[in-house]
Amino acid sequence: MTEKPNLNYIQEISGGDKEFENKLLQIVKNELPNEIETYTNFLKQEKFILAAEIVHKIKHKISILGLTKSYQVAIDYEEDLKKNSIKLKNEFEIILTSMIHFINKV
Repeated sequence: MTEKPNLNYIQEISGGDKEFENKLLQIVKNELPNEIETYTNFLKQEKFILAAEIVHKIKHKISILGLTKSYQVAIDYEEDLKKNSIKLKNEFEIILTSMIHFINKV
């Protein structure tokens, strides 16, 4: 996957309001690591429905960071988890890693 997180969507909806952009980015920075940890714990416990709920929350951050293809992966993975399938786990977790690297740099 060559898609990389970006600030395009945040900049688009902010209309150039840097304070708004920073607030939105700060929310992502604050919430994403905790959501990933919660998702990981649910997965380890094979609580797939609960993991799907966290994927649902993370999905919105994927969208905010301009990852359109990854957003579809998250949609599919969320549905798979509801059926006790983790076939998209590796692909989804690569997305999470790229998001964490990105938010730690900006």
